[in-house]
Amino acid sequence: MAKLSHSDLLELRRWNTPTIYNGWEAVAKRDRMQCCMSREEITDFVPQMGPMVGYAVTVEYCCSDAKTKAEHPDAYIKLYEYLAKIPGPKVIVAKDLDSPAITGSIFGEVTGNAYRSLGCVGCINDGFVRDVDEGSYGGFKMMARRLGVSHTYSCPIHFGREIEVFGTKVKPGMLIHADKYGFIGIPEEDTEHLLEGVRFMDSNECQTTIPAARDTVGLTAQQVVEQLKRAQKEFDKNAAEFKKRILAR
Repeated sequence: MAKLSHSDLLELRRWNTPTIYNGWEAVAKRDRMQCCMSREEITDFVPQMGPMVGYAVTVEYCCSDAKTKAEHPDAYIKLYEYLAKIPGPKVIVAKDLDSPAITGSIFGEVTGNAYRSLGCVGCINDGFVRDVDEGSYGGFKMMARRLGVSHTYSCPIHFGREIEVFGTKVKPGMLIHADKYGFIGIPEEDTEHLLEGVRFMDSNECQTTIPAARDTVGLTAQQVVEQLKRAQKEFDKNAAEFKKRILAR
C-alpha cells in the first residue's frame, strides 16, 4: 500500500489530533480500544508550531553510563545513517532506557537541527528534552515528559525496533499525528481511507451535533434535550453508514 501523498499529509496537519482520531475510528477495522495513542501525560513544548505529521522512526538511548558511551563512539553517526535511509517526513519516537532515573537527553538544539536536516519534523520522547525554543527555530518540534538541562553521556543504542512509550506500543513506519493533546500512531493498513474519514467526521459534527448545541435561542431546556437527541441519532446513523461503505470497499 502506497504511503500518503505530500498533499494528503499537509491536509491532515490542518486538523488537531483528536479530529484525526475521530477519522481513524471511522475507517479502522479494529476496535477503537485498540488505538495506538498516548495514554499518559505528555507535553508539547512548542504548541505554536501546530500539529506534526510524519512516519515513526524509533530509537532507544541511555545517558547515564560513560562506559556505554565509550563503547559506541559513533552512536550518533549510526543514528544519522539510519535516519538518512528512510524517506520523510519522519517523527522520532524515542525511549529513554534510564527512565525513571533520567539524566540526559539526545534532543537539543544541535541534534534537533541535525535530525531536521535528515527529514525529521520532530520528536516524541518519553524522557526529557532541552533547547526547545532553539530547536523550533530550525523547524524541529519537541514533545516529551518534561524539560531538562543535560545531555550527560547521551548515547543512541537501538534503532528501528518496536518500543513502548506513554502507555502504548509504537512500530516503525506508523503514521504519527501529534500536538498538544498527545499523539496517535496509525498502522499502514488504516491509512488508505484516513483522510476521507477525517473529512467526513468533521463535516458530520458540523452538520449535526455542533449546531444542535448552539442553535438554542428561544428553546426550552426540554426542547434543547430533544434537539440534541435527534442530532446524536443522525450523527450516529451517518457514521455507521459511512463506515459500512468504507469497509465494503
